[in-house]
Amino acid sequence: MTDGIRIGRITDLRDLDKITGWMYGWWGRKEHYSREAVKCCMAHSFQTDRLPQTYGMYQGDSLIGIYQFVNADLFVRPDIYPWLANVYIDSSCRGKGYGRLLLTSVRNSAEEAGLSELFLFTEHCGLYEKFGWELSGTIDTFLEPKLQRLYRLDIRTGHTGDGRADKRTGGLQK
Repeated sequence: MTDGIRIGRITDLRDLDKITGWMYGWWGRKEHYSREAVKCCMAHSFQTDRLPQTYGMYQGDSLIGIYQFVNADLFVRPDIYPWLANVYIDSSCRGKGYGRLLLTSVRNSAEEAGLSELFLFTEHCGLYEKFGWELSGTIDTFLEPKLQRLYRLDIRTGHTGDGRADKRTGGLQK
């Protein structure tokens, strides 16, 4: 990656406290989970050969962002999986283009993990479409906000992950 940025699967507990802090502050407290429950969930998401898997974005040795592939992310839709979840950039690193780098890596990571599709739900409009995600519609999440956007990403389609077809491979990403 550029500027000393690298993205890869997290398989050890080195950054567990940092990730726990991020997730507890973002959704854990609001959804009435204890910090220890969030930490337990995150610790068991560092799998190598099955889901859930956590991917980290590092600047040098410092973790600055993550995303996860999980089997369940939305309680009301247990019928669809796997999910892209917990896409997060440290607040001190936002607005610098790292989100684009992180989201561009999702397709390759999913392909390497053997996934053929991913789902996500979000209130963001216009962001994920830039990376090949297709809007499936709105969904009542029974969370706040209740109505959110449901997206699907077909890993096999010929996009580079930044919204452009890969012309070098006839539309198929390698």
